[in-house]
Amino acid sequence: MTAGREPEAGTVAAAHGPASTGAGASVPQQEAGSDARAQPQPQPQAQPKPQPQPQPSQPQRGGWLLTKLAFDIGAPIAVFYLLHALGVGNLIALGAGAVLPALSAGYTLAIRRRADGVALLVLATILASIIVSVVSRDPRFLLAKDGLITGLWGLWFLASLGARRPAAFGFARPLMEGRKMFAVRDWDALWQAEPAFRRIWRVSTVIWAAGLLADAAARVVMSYTLPVAVVPGLGGALWPVTFVVLQVITNIYYQAAGLNRLLGARWLTRGRSRR
Repeated sequence: MTAGREPEAGTVAAAHGPASTGAGASVPQQEAGSDARAQPQPQPQAQPKPQPQPQPSQPQRGGWLLTKLAFDIGAPIAVFYLLHALGVGNLIALGAGAVLPALSAGYTLAIRRRADGVALLVLATILASIIVSVVSRDPRFLLAKDGLITGLWGLWFLASLGARRPAAFGFARPLMEGRKMFAVRDWDALWQAEPAFRRIWRVSTVIWAAGLLADAAARVVMSYTLPVAVVPGLGGALWPVTFVVLQVITNIYYQAAGLNRLLGARWLTRGRSRR
C-alpha cells in the first residue's frame, strides 16, 4: 500500500524547506539579512522653507512718505524757475512743473495697485487746474492750485474724524510707533484701551485741519495778488513755515495732554528713577 512507503529524501527536503538542510545552510541567509539591516536607510531631504520677504518698517515707510512729499513740493518749483530762466512763458513753465506731482500721484497708484483716495484727489486737482489754466490762458489758476490742494487736505483731515482712525493718527504712526524711545509698541491696543489716547489724535487732527485751511487761504490770496514769478518761491517757503508752526503747536498739546506718558516714554521713566 502507498501509505506504508517511506517518502523519498528529495520530497522530505522540499517539504521542510531550508531549515532542514542543516545549520551550515542557514548561516549565509542570516548574514545576508543582518547586512541588509546594517545598511543605513536614506533619509528624505527636508525642503527649505521659503523665507518671507522683508517688509519695510514703520520708520522706513515714514521716511519714504517724507521723501515723496519733498519731491512733490520742490520739483515743480525747480522746473518753473529753470524754464523761466530759459525764457519760457509762465503758463508753460507752471504747467510743466505741475506735471511732476501728477506723475508722482500716478506712480503711487500704480505701485499700490489699488485706488488711493488722496492720490486720486491730488491727481484730479492737478489735471483740472492745468486744463482750466490752458483754456483761460491765465497762469494764476495754476498758481492757486497748491492752495486748492492744501484746502482739500484740510477738508480731508476734518472728514477723517468720522473714520475708524483720524488722519493725524495715520500720519504720526509710521514715524513714532515701534521706536525704542517708547515702551508701548502696539498703538491699536492703546487705541482700544485708552480714551485719552483717542481724544489726543482727534484734537490734533482738528489742529492740523485748521492750519492747512489757513495755509490754503494764504496761497490763494498770494496767487491773485502777487507777481507770478514771485509766487512759486514764496509758496515753497510757506510749506516749511506751516509745517514747523503746526509741529510746535501739536507738540505743546501732546505734552500737555500726556501723550508721552501714554506711550511710555523712556526718558520719563529714567527721570523718575533718578528721583
